[in-house]
Amino acid sequence: MHQCSFKDQSRCRYRWRPALGHRLSGGLLSLLVATGLLSAVAAPAQALIPYVYIPATEEIEAAGKSISGAALRMLQLGQMDDAARLADLAVLLAPDSPQGWLLLAEARLRSNELELAKEALARAKTLDPDNAGVWFAEGSLAMRDEEYKQAEDLIRTGLDLDPDNGNAYFDLGNALLLQGNDRAAMAAFEEAVAKKDDFWEAINNQGLVLYENDKRAAAMERWREAIAVNDEAAEPALALAAALYSEGQQDESTVGMAVKALDLDPAYVDEDFQLSQLWGDKLRASAQLLLADQRLEQAVERARSLFNLQRLEPETQ
Repeated sequence: MHQCSFKDQSRCRYRWRPALGHRLSGGLLSLLVATGLLSAVAAPAQALIPYVYIPATEEIEAAGKSISGAALRMLQLGQMDDAARLADLAVLLAPDSPQGWLLLAEARLRSNELELAKEALARAKTLDPDNAGVWFAEGSLAMRDEEYKQAEDLIRTGLDLDPDNGNAYFDLGNALLLQGNDRAAMAAFEEAVAKKDDFWEAINNQGLVLYENDKRAAAMERWREAIAVNDEAAEPALALAAALYSEGQQDESTVGMAVKALDLDPAYVDEDFQLSQLWGDKLRASAQLLLADQRLEQAVERARSLFNLQRLEPETQ
């Protein structure tokens, strides 16, 4: 399971950090200086008539909305710290704009600051209860708290407001799957693909459901479809390799598929990680059988080393 709309969250590894001034227009930068939010910029002295510009409320609110746009771009780049700082500034300047609070909530959610995310979401919901994004974000928080039925209800409320949101249907499918409702989960994943035909993560998760229900041929077909959409996706490749291996197709092409998958994403070597991605007992057992093949020994050792280094990264940064 690739992470849903808010799930996707944990995998961004970008490190580029553009300077704040490069993201703001000259007029907005001047406004921030005038309001004391950035350091003062040297200007020609006026000996007789000092002048201090006091921005109008409308200008301050407009600045807050502009900064919200910059925060959104930082979220898209995976720069959570920058996104959170900009969103903090946006809600300071425009406290009645739900967009800023929602962006702040998402930045906190992706940084795993769940209590702060809840506070920001509560403010956004008060300001705009008909904003589907608020309900979807609350659903993501409920998923983090393992409140899967609550997550389902929240996402369904959001879908009533935004019925064409494919990412939300994907999240709904995951919530249903975690409740053991496989049939409803399949339908939700199908809706996700209907809204977005290149949604390989939803196609992949249909394979997960089918495999656990002993529909292995159909599961493998789904994984082939997912790979056809994105041949750099590790999850369906390793899942397909594991399924083929367990069916007796243990030739070099199957082993090579597994090696490529582990190179693309070493985390899938770990059984606990597989479980976190909603791999069921049968698929994990097939994967362990495959990964025990001696021809994969070096690839498995390399993947485990890289995965362990990745887990240490947050502690060493």
